[in-house]
Amino acid sequence: QVQLVESGGGLVQPGGSLRLSCAASGNIFRVNAMGWYRQAPGKQRELVALITERDTTNYADSVKGRFTIARENAKNTVSLQMNSLKPEDTAVYYCYVDYFATFGPAPVYWGQGTQVTVSS
Repeated sequence: QVQLVESGGGLVQPGGSLRLSCAASGNIFRVNAMGWYRQAPGKQRELVALITERDTTNYADSVKGRFTIARENAKNTVSLQMNSLKPEDTAVYYCYVDYFATFGPAPVYWGQGTQVTVSS
């Protein structure tokens, strides 16, 4: 059993900042990668950012230079600092964890999602 606790999100004006955090716990032997996807109304879910166990990061082109993902290994926690937010960043943001359980590889686990709304 794995739990993902997401925090952050909310309403912010264009140009503002928000920070999302996601903590994974439970039957996790090793985290391969953690990150965030987002889904706006009427659109497909898309990758926002991810970070691997070796601290390799990958960002969507639309957020490069504005968003920063970071990881706290010991706590299996990942944060997403979002700056210079735009209305088009409005979406539900989903945390995920790609991990090995004590019994071996496990399916990717998703959080419940947190709403980010950028509007004046």
